[in-house]
Amino acid sequence: MARLPYIERDDLADDRKRIYDRIAETRAEAEAGAKMPHSFQVLLNSPDAAEAVGGLGEYLRLRSSLSPVVRETAIISVARELGSDYEWAHHEPIARRVGVRDEVIESIKSGRAPMGLPAKEGVFVQAAKELARKGTMSERTFEAILHLLGPQQTVDLVVLIGYYAMLAGALSALGVELEPGMESSLQQDR
Repeated sequence: MARLPYIERDDLADDRKRIYDRIAETRAEAEAGAKMPHSFQVLLNSPDAAEAVGGLGEYLRLRSSLSPVVRETAIISVARELGSDYEWAHHEPIARRVGVRDEVIESIKSGRAPMGLPAKEGVFVQAAKELARKGTMSERTFEAILHLLGPQQTVDLVVLIGYYAMLAGALSALGVELEPGMESSLQQDR
């Protein structure tokens, strides 16, 4: 149960409604007409914080230099590593839609990844695991990421992983629930 109310547009002061509208607009672009997710409805208890979090998320999902496959592989890896059913439920379908292979998704979900995956896929899982759990990456993992992506995409990947780790913690602490009709398959195999 959410520890704070889910904020609707009408709950906000007139000068804060633009924040709601922008977040809703960028979620609809990214998730094929999605409504305001519970994650941001709770964050809107602090409209300025929601705006800042939403702005970074908008960049990472819609404008970063990362390919959608790398982006979603990293996001679901963070969700798995931190046990975020919310992030998993929202991003597993997106991962499938953008072309993350079923074998990669299942390997991440089971906790086996990066074992058994080609290095060019497994390294993104490894980076997410290390950064989400330890707050850093080993030199070997970092060098592999840098070699594959170059400096700009390496920074975008590190920020993406950090963002989804932060969001997973906030969602857990705030007790954010999945929207009606959504389910996560993440905990089924754990």
